[in-house]
Amino acid sequence: MPSREKDSYNIRSVENALHLLEALADEGNKCSLAQLSQRLDMTKASLFRLMATFENHGYVERGQISGEYQLGLAAFEVSQKLLSKMTLLRKARPAMAQLVRQCDETVYLVVQRNQEALFLEMLDNDQKVKVVPLTSQRFALEKCAAGKVLLAFDEANTQMLANLPQLAEEIDHCRKQRYCIDHNGVGEGSTCMAVPLFKSGRILDGCLALITPSFRTDENRINKELLPALKATGEMISAQLGYNAFAPRSTP
Repeated sequence: MPSREKDSYNIRSVENALHLLEALADEGNKCSLAQLSQRLDMTKASLFRLMATFENHGYVERGQISGEYQLGLAAFEVSQKLLSKMTLLRKARPAMAQLVRQCDETVYLVVQRNQEALFLEMLDNDQKVKVVPLTSQRFALEKCAAGKVLLAFDEANTQMLANLPQLAEEIDHCRKQRYCIDHNGVGEGSTCMAVPLFKSGRILDGCLALITPSFRTDENRINKELLPALKATGEMISAQLGYNAFAPRSTP
């Protein structure tokens, strides 16, 4: 029997339901059925049936007065269970917290999702002026330092790199120095620096990013304080994930 592509097994109603949950998550705040209908190009009647099902199971909550929708506690509970099982996140959190205390700047754990960099976890600083929180935000890989690190060290991105010849020199430089820095990549007035995180078999598992308002970070501070601390923390997390620089590379 010939093999079938994964897409041939897709169930349209399930796809619609997943798109709806993703839209609610992206909105962040409450939104109306009309807004969701326009965004997802679905009829209000179809959306209402999906919403009623999600509401019955606690994945969606509806305001009694406004009638607007938002994600419910069941969705939060599932996400927390998933995050608690992620080895990368468990190993990285203590070192991330130490880095925040050391530099007093915001630190993120970033992973690749399709062709985007997903800012998965944030540990914040105590500064009065901060970059807007980026938790759960996604950026095209080629648009920010964290994404470029993911591009540079994950061999699965070979084809995508072939389609981005204008980045070849920058990505090659990133590989050689084992970090990347950008300005304004994740927001106007921001500076982001990122380093790769490897697990056993020298396989990329994500990246660590430190983000600060650009006015608070000059070249001297980057080179003498922030970058050395970030690189040391990345190496510490990779070691805890089983990375050995001298071990042979495994096939993912």
